[in-house]
Amino acid sequence: MKRILALHTGGTISMSASNDTVKTNEENPLLDSKFINENIDLINEVILNKPSEHITPEDMLIIKERVKKAIETHECDGIVITHGTDTLEETAYFLDLTIPNEIPVVLTGAMRSSNELGSDGVYNFQSAILTAASDEASSKGVLVVMNDEIHTARFVTKTHTTNVNTFRTPTFGPLGIVYKRDIKFFQELIQQQVCDIDHLEKGVYLIKAYAGIPKEIFEAMNRPETKGLVIEGLGAGNLPVEVVEPIQALIDQGIPVIMVSRCYNGLAEPIYDYPGGGIDLERMGVIFCQGLNGQKARLKLQVAISGGMDPQNLEKYMRDAVS
Repeated sequence: MKRILALHTGGTISMSASNDTVKTNEENPLLDSKFINENIDLINEVILNKPSEHITPEDMLIIKERVKKAIETHECDGIVITHGTDTLEETAYFLDLTIPNEIPVVLTGAMRSSNELGSDGVYNFQSAILTAASDEASSKGVLVVMNDEIHTARFVTKTHTTNVNTFRTPTFGPLGIVYKRDIKFFQELIQQQVCDIDHLEKGVYLIKAYAGIPKEIFEAMNRPETKGLVIEGLGAGNLPVEVVEPIQALIDQGIPVIMVSRCYNGLAEPIYDYPGGGIDLERMGVIFCQGLNGQKARLKLQVAISGGMDPQNLEKYMRDAVS
């Protein structure tokens, strides 16, 4: 028999609708749901009860420590975490970066609250349990299971504000599929470095570039509190020429500046050799991070800084999604 620990953190999956509004419940309705499988022993535990937009990196660290304890004490064979969808991908990726890849860890949520017509919460919860209980889910990193699809935390992202099919993996697609009573994987995942941190440094920021972005935004980042900066650049990783000088000033202060693309698909890479072009920015010392979106690159940079990485190891760690 497989023993699955379900950690509940709140979100739409735990909420109820009333008069066209959705509100939190004092008690999670999922605690009453039963997983009908005689080979699975389900243990429920509430560790947070927050809408996901209220989840902070410090909350992610709390979740990480609980997961780590469960792994170290051999408390269970797999872990499911229910979570609001707005920041689910960030919590999932934070855990992917910071916990050992020893047992399946699966995050899930819902786009419709527990009492809405067509509610997807219980179904997603049961699909996640089935995935966490599967031997095949081991060594796949942290997973996100939504709407019959199994995604890697590394690349999945929320793509629609309300649609139940909101979680997608651009470029690479899902790792696997959930069937009625089974799961099937179609891809393997390249293993990455685990950074077991016990605290979080603040002062790591994310800026999205746009046409005509003023240099004053980057000048405002040049202060003692700033520890790192991620930029969602234009196209493959380019910026207006006006912001080049203040970015160089940040780099000269020893602040790591990471470049990703604001595009939904594709990778950031230095291609253009003119002021503000990718090659020019890389020559200045901007680190191009391939495969991650802005919010995940920011978390990865925060983990690297919190882990005390020196500049050389930080650059290597941030170069791509599989370092």
